[in-house]
Amino acid sequence: MPDGSVRSPEASWVAKEKWNQLSDLQKNEFAPICPDFVIELKNKSDNLKYLTTKMHKWIENGCSLAWLIKPENKTAFIYRKNGTVDKVNSFGNILTGEEVLPDFELNLTLLN
Repeated sequence: MPDGSVRSPEASWVAKEKWNQLSDLQKNEFAPICPDFVIELKNKSDNLKYLTTKMHKWIENGCSLAWLIKPENKTAFIYRKNGTVDKVNSFGNILTGEEVLPDFELNLTLLN
């Protein structure tokens, strides 16, 4: 990422325009790029403080939208490029890709 760190989320998406700026070699390696959208899924053994720091690093490095999903207590956190963080307190909700991925949705009931 721009700050030199290397991160790997569970899922990510990069805008085509940004992806096309990479060389063929970069596209076939661990690409030196920050995704526009990421999903992190907390496992029981993961440290929440570490994951929270990781989410802020995504945003600081240019990610527009990031989700941290915690299945063990059925919560999710939505991080945005404007610095806001929203907490979703139920897996009865649907998360959307907002303006980053307008047609993308994740029905959290699928994680129950």
